[in-house]
Amino acid sequence: MLLNLVIWIPLAAFVIGLLLPKNNTQLVRLYTLGVSTLTFLLSLALLAMPKDFSYGSNLPWIDTPNIRYHVGLDGVSLWLVLLTTLLTPICVLISWNYITKRIKEFYIFLLLLEFGLVGVFCALDLFLFFVFWEVSLVPMYFLIGVWGYDRRIYAAVKFFIFTMVGSMMMLVAIIYVYGRTGTFDYLTIMDKLQHGTAGFAGVEQLLLFLGFFLAFAIKVPLWPLHTWLPDAHVEAPTAGSVMLASVMLKMGTYGLLRFCIPMFPTAARTCAPWIVVLAIIGIIYGALVAMVQPNMKKLVAYSSVSHLGFVVLGLFSFTQQGFDGAVYQMLNHGISTGALFILVGFMYERRHSLEIAAYGGVGTPAPNLAVVFAITMLASIGLPTLNNFVGEFLVLQGAAVAQFKWAVFAAIGVILSACYMLWLYQRTFMGKASDEVAHHMYDLKVREWACMVPLILLMVWLGSYAQTFLPSISASNASMLNQSKNTMEMHVRNHGPRTVSVAELIHAR
Repeated sequence: MLLNLVIWIPLAAFVIGLLLPKNNTQLVRLYTLGVSTLTFLLSLALLAMPKDFSYGSNLPWIDTPNIRYHVGLDGVSLWLVLLTTLLTPICVLISWNYITKRIKEFYIFLLLLEFGLVGVFCALDLFLFFVFWEVSLVPMYFLIGVWGYDRRIYAAVKFFIFTMVGSMMMLVAIIYVYGRTGTFDYLTIMDKLQHGTAGFAGVEQLLLFLGFFLAFAIKVPLWPLHTWLPDAHVEAPTAGSVMLASVMLKMGTYGLLRFCIPMFPTAARTCAPWIVVLAIIGIIYGALVAMVQPNMKKLVAYSSVSHLGFVVLGLFSFTQQGFDGAVYQMLNHGISTGALFILVGFMYERRHSLEIAAYGGVGTPAPNLAVVFAITMLASIGLPTLNNFVGEFLVLQGAAVAQFKWAVFAAIGVILSACYMLWLYQRTFMGKASDEVAHHMYDLKVREWACMVPLILLMVWLGSYAQTFLPSISASNASMLNQSKNTMEMHVRNHGPRTVSVAELIHAR
């Protein structure tokens, strides 16, 4: 019941919000803040629930085909749900004075987005997962296209097209899986695969894996499918950038972890070498491009390409450390990069420019802003005792166990991230402030402190006391690794240890 409340309260609030008077903007803001805060408080109670899918709902929805409303949580999805419910009220607060047109529509779209994102992380029916996946696409399209900057329509359409292409491939794969297994239920499918009552062999498994992988790789985004992300970030309003970077990108990595690797383990291991190469290219490429960006938002956007490459690397190392680091890095990136976008948004509200050259010496008129930005920047580059260090260390450890050279190349991205973040800080906060900067830049206000304090505390908590989070994450990851191993062994017994050649794939197409 509690999980259903966390999922459905934002949708119910969205519907009720349609009836609110458009002119009473203060009521709309308070209503959205109240609903999103209530949802977050309810989601905290989920910490006391079992983290093994035993707590949830499994109800009939559509008889033909057999689609069920099946939702549940494990130690991975729990933390992603909490990340979503935490950031939604923060996004309401950061938009309080920033959004000045179509205010009611903006806030209720935030609630609809929360509904879709929470549903994605809870769905245990493949068709239900696809429904939530598509629902989350709609509000983000409008958040970028209506409340974005000058090139917002271009960015929104590009985001929509990229995502829809991948989604259609995934839908085809989902329908095929249903045809072979007779069910959309994830747990039932996994049970059949492990016991050999259903299976996907050879080219069939590879094509299904690629159908899911393309959708998730676009959403991550994995190089070279990343080109929609910088445009979407730069043109989106601050709240849109925060939800996009902190939560929506995790839909892709979560999908890889939940569906691609356990359901198609042989194909996943066959494709792992070139996927890891793409991830390492993304790590280094994203960092190098971030170093030369004149726009603060675009710099943080390319840093996401680099950081999410670490997540993909950890997943396709097929090690416990790699899996744990990948999930931990999902949370870390959501906190630290979300905070960076918030701080960049605060600076834009003051100076009305995203160009780094428009700043310099900000630390003099706004010392508290400079300190908060420094902590967030240091967390992003992986300073020990702050959050990103734990995730990156675990990923590199897992990569080293699998192939030591993977860890060596990926570590270059850690060094480069320190370069571009420290240089950004030096150019914006250090030195003598010009008269314009001194006039426009004021220090953090109470509302802005309310947004940043929880994120700063989490950066320290995640970095200093990882055992709060890792036991449940490790247990769920160990289960998925075992599922993947058992499914692959069953596949080998039934079909032999053959790998799929490129010639077979071309012939099958």
